[in-house]
Amino acid sequence: MPESGTAFVISAPSIFDGARFLRDHCIVIRQHSVERVLPLAQCPAELDRVALATGTVAPGFIDLQVNGGGDLMFNNDTSAATLAAMLDAHRATGTTAMMPTLISDTRERQELAVAAVRAARAGAIPGILGIHLEGPYFEPARRGAHSADMLRQPQPRDIEWLCSLADLRVIVTLAPEHTRPGQIRELAASGIHVCAGHTNATYEQIVAAAAEGLEGFTHLFNAMSPLASRAPGTVGAALADASLWAGIIADGHHVHPAGIRLAHRAKPPGRLVLVTDAMATVGGSGKAFSLYGEQVTASGGALVNSAGALAGSAIGMIEAVGYSARSVGIELAECLRMASLYPAAILGVDDRRGRIAAGYRADLVHFDEQFSVRNTWLGGARRQHG
Repeated sequence: MPESGTAFVISAPSIFDGARFLRDHCIVIRQHSVERVLPLAQCPAELDRVALATGTVAPGFIDLQVNGGGDLMFNNDTSAATLAAMLDAHRATGTTAMMPTLISDTRERQELAVAAVRAARAGAIPGILGIHLEGPYFEPARRGAHSADMLRQPQPRDIEWLCSLADLRVIVTLAPEHTRPGQIRELAASGIHVCAGHTNATYEQIVAAAAEGLEGFTHLFNAMSPLASRAPGTVGAALADASLWAGIIADGHHVHPAGIRLAHRAKPPGRLVLVTDAMATVGGSGKAFSLYGEQVTASGGALVNSAGALAGSAIGMIEAVGYSARSVGIELAECLRMASLYPAAILGVDDRRGRIAAGYRADLVHFDEQFSVRNTWLGGARRQHG
């Protein structure tokens, strides 16, 4: 069996290269990267071949919001070992790169999370792209499953610490109405991707935040001020501004299919991305876990806390892709871009991730007609699933 770092070929009936579907082509992989994509008749006969009889090979998925997986939560165990286990669990759903996400917690826990990400990257754990700090600078009325005890106002020392993380890719989700003038500008100037979430911001407050450098929205429609006739709110601002991107959870519980369809029609290509907001149950054996010392339980395909509030999702990325294609009606090619190329572009890594093309990492997913992942390759190293 071909191993990572050797030259080999993958052939499949369908290959999605990030732009279009190619029929009866092959992918030549050498030294962890894609060397060429060729018609099947031109594939080098001297190389070992992984011949896939059915299904589609696509760029590996990139998830910008992952709280846990494999029975582990990042907040509960902020270690590089947890990050490796999370990536391992999500790989079976087609995700080959992620932004591990720490939800609202203490500064000490935030610092441990950053240290874990740095250790993972220094230890060459592939696929850990950076960190997503979701909170704790939120509107209490929109906190969802985030602990009220953890919420706080962003102080100058908090902004200074966040700006010191320039060696990492960082997404920070906050409520813009709780920031002071200039704070979002400072964060954006340091290279941080600032997103609005768990917010009651008015349309005008979002416009002002965007002028300072706000660039996106975390789980669009959920935990934010809704669109109303005379008060467009956060949702209205997100849909109206073509320059701002939004993540959306396509699991059948967080957003109605019509809402996802509306967002897809409102946002230009590249500005709407799939995220999972996944918790510990993904790729794990358990149906419940602890968060903030409180039990979160799987119920009817959703995760709820003791108050009955949604607490993240129980899906991996392949489920989001399948739901968007089947239940929402978005073209499959666009669903795949929403799960790979578009998040890669947001993070500025679309020169090496999100496509199957010469020079790109050999991070690939192979799935069948039922949206079941059969194989993944991470830097050319194959794993079979199912």
